[in-house]
Formats: sequence, C-alpha cells, structure tokens
Amino acid sequence: MLGEATTTRFTRDRDSQKFPELRKDAKEGGDVAGATRWDIESKLGTSVVSSDNYFETPENIKRVESKKKKLKD
Repeated sequence: MLGEATTTRFTRDRDSQKFPELRKDAKEGGDVAGATRWDIESKLGTSVVSSDNYFETPENIKRVESKKKKLKD
C-alpha cells in the first residue's frame, strides 16, 4: 500500500501523462516501498514476509463467500 500511495503522489505531483513518465513513477514508488521494507526488516531482525502471514484464501474471496453464505441464511 505504501508503494501505491507513493506512486500516486509522484504521478499527481509530477502531472505524469505518458507511459514512460508513469512507468518511472511506478518504479520509484516501488523503490520507496522496497527500501522501507528493508529498513523495517533490518530493525526487526527478521523478514516481514513469511508463511505465518500467508493467506491460503485471499481476503476478498473470503468476504464474497461470507456474503453469499449470509444471503443463503
């Protein structure tokens, strides 16, 4: 989410319109998010990505299934 928010901010502030500009914004937004993740991991001393925080079923699918079940009841 940090990468997306940063990319959006770059795009708006720079008034990027064409693909090469947007691509640059996306790359730089991803770089910011990657550097932030690396910084967090170095301070924690462990990876923030692990099998412990992996969802077998994505949250959006769980929500849809939950809504369908409620409608049936």
